[in-house]
Amino acid sequence: MDARYTRTCVAGVRYFYPDVSVRVLVSGELQRGLADDLMQYWDVSTAERPSRGDYGWGFVKLEPLFGPSGEKFLALDSDTVLTGPVVDVWDDTRAPFLVDDEKQSEEDTKCLYYDWEKVRKVDPCARPPRFVFNSGQWFGTAGVLTRADFAPWVEWSMPRKLRHPEQFMPGDQGILNYVFNRKMALGDLQVERRQIMHWPGHSMEGLDAETVARRAAMPLVVHWAGLKKARQRDMAGAALLAFFEKLYYERLPVGEGRRIFAGCQHTILHRLHEAGMRVKLAFRKYTPAGKASLGDTVSVEK
Repeated sequence: MDARYTRTCVAGVRYFYPDVSVRVLVSGELQRGLADDLMQYWDVSTAERPSRGDYGWGFVKLEPLFGPSGEKFLALDSDTVLTGPVVDVWDDTRAPFLVDDEKQSEEDTKCLYYDWEKVRKVDPCARPPRFVFNSGQWFGTAGVLTRADFAPWVEWSMPRKLRHPEQFMPGDQGILNYVFNRKMALGDLQVERRQIMHWPGHSMEGLDAETVARRAAMPLVVHWAGLKKARQRDMAGAALLAFFEKLYYERLPVGEGRRIFAGCQHTILHRLHEAGMRVKLAFRKYTPAGKASLGDTVSVEK
C-alpha cells in the first residue's frame, strides 16, 4: 500500500540529488513491477537484506546501521518528500547521527516513544530521555552500533520483535530512541539534533509545491505521519505530493495513464486496509491478548 508514497519519495530525492545512491529497504514484498520501474527509470535499487520476509513494523530501518563500516545514510519513510537539499546538512555534522530536534510533552513521549519509568523495571539505568525523534527521517553512520546493542530489547527473528512490548511503542521508533539515549547517557555515542522534519498537520506555508519546484523552500523532510488518506487530494499538502508524483511518471512510458491507474488502485487498497483494520480491532476486543493491549522505507547513501 506504500508503493504510491515510495514513488513520490524517490522523485523528491532525485529532484535535488540526481546522482546519489538510493536504495529501497523492503519489509515484505514490493508491489509488482515497482522494483523494475525504479531501477530502469530512476536508478534506484533495493537494498540487500540478511533475510527475506516480513521484518515487522519499521524494523528494516535498523538494517543500514549494520552495513559497511563508515557508510553514511539518510533513512526515510516512504510517506516523506524532500523540500530541498537536506542531505547537505551532513557536510558540517561531526556526530555519527543526526536526528530531528523534536519537542514533545512527557505524556506524548511515553505514548509515542517509550515509558522510561516502566523500562526501569528491566533496566535500572533507564532515565528520562534527553531527546526524542520520529524515526521516519534520520541520518546515521554504519558500524557505530551493532546488533548486540539492541539485543536486550529486540529479538532478531523474522519478523523482528520487541522483548518488552509493553514498555516501548510498537516497531522500531521507541527502541531506536531508547538505544540512542542510553548510549549517550553512558558517553558512548554522539547524536546531533536539528530541525529536519516538517509535519503537514501544522501547515505547509513556505513548503508549497510552487516554492519547492523553484528550489526556494527551506530544506526539510515533509512527513505525512498519521495523515495518510485514501484519496491524495484530501491530504494536507496534497499539491506537493501531486507535483512529485507527476514528476515520477514523466519518465515512464504511458506515464499519465499509469499514474491515474495507480491512484485508483491506491484508493481501493487503502479502503480495504482500513476495513480490515476495523474488523481486526473489533475482533481483538474479544480476545485475551486484545483486552490486554488494546511500511517501505527509502535509504539514501552519501
